[in-house]
Amino acid sequence: MSDSVPPPSQSAAPPDSVPWPDARREAAFHAWLAAIAPRHGLQPASVRPASADASFRRYLRVDAAGGSRIIMDAPPERENCRPFVQVAQLMQAAGLLVPRVLEWDEPQGFMLLDDLGTQTMIEVVDAQQPQANRQLYLQAVDALVAWQLASRPAVLPPYDQALLARELALFPDWYLQQHRGLTLSEAQRGTLDSQFRLIVERNLASPQVYVHRDFMPRNLMIPRDPAELRLGVLDFQDAVYGPVTYDIACLMRDAFLSWDEEFVLDITVRYWQQAQKAGLPVDSDFGEFYRGVEWMGLQRHLKVAGIFARLTLRDGKPKYLADAPRFIAYIRATTHRYRELTPLARLIDEIEGGDAVSGFAFGRL
Repeated sequence: MSDSVPPPSQSAAPPDSVPWPDARREAAFHAWLAAIAPRHGLQPASVRPASADASFRRYLRVDAAGGSRIIMDAPPERENCRPFVQVAQLMQAAGLLVPRVLEWDEPQGFMLLDDLGTQTMIEVVDAQQPQANRQLYLQAVDALVAWQLASRPAVLPPYDQALLARELALFPDWYLQQHRGLTLSEAQRGTLDSQFRLIVERNLASPQVYVHRDFMPRNLMIPRDPAELRLGVLDFQDAVYGPVTYDIACLMRDAFLSWDEEFVLDITVRYWQQAQKAGLPVDSDFGEFYRGVEWMGLQRHLKVAGIFARLTLRDGKPKYLADAPRFIAYIRATTHRYRELTPLARLIDEIEGGDAVSGFAFGRL
């Protein structure tokens, strides 16, 4: 659902337009759909692909009385849908625009959801004119602040030292070793380990709130109703309780879209001001807060470079690794900016080659 999806079909698509590699699962799906169709005015013959994401979930669209609905196909041996249901309820209670869970067959992994539309925020962004997108990003900030204001401890899994460290390990394991074919020397491994410990320590020092964990334009939806001022929010099932800096770092240092730092600062300042006014636990000094955002972004970029390599090499999804240079650019910019990260900056420069970056511009790639 986080990928772009086609517009609603004007005519019913044939059932075989949806591939089913497992005949038993196909039969189970059609039996489930036939059973719930009368309750929701669904037209089973109209089922068609909507989107897929980086996991084993996929999404189908089906016509219904008064519009359409989304079906999540999530094989239970591969995907646990309970976090999705829990976080959807939390976000809805916080006032966010999220899909309602209309039906859920947990044992089989089928779910019927509201359809928030066919247009993601990234599809309408003007990548060449940052300020033209300012209102969209401010709407995203509104959603983020509302989400964080709903935060309570011990509701979502903690974004703790163990999880942060596991995520960082994806960089050497998948990006360096599997993708780049590198075997780190003992000294290089020591550098990574010490720098990773520092990154985790700095990020754990941030106050804790609810964290979407993938809060970016590909997962934000343009509402169908022009009167609706909220952006739709998707792909939230991995939400945790962690650093307040994470989601704004994710929004402004996107996996698929980069901005110059002037625009990054503009929106980050607006978020910080709004968060302060709302009573969220952001640092009272913007400079210190921004430093925290950068260190959080660094952890995310190292993680995602590893994830994208894994998606390509293990899961056969090469489109993700094409964005790896964006992450390496983020990593180099941040490590060159802070003296404490000089050992990591030198290691990345050694691995990647080329001239060192200035560290003061993210640059559109």
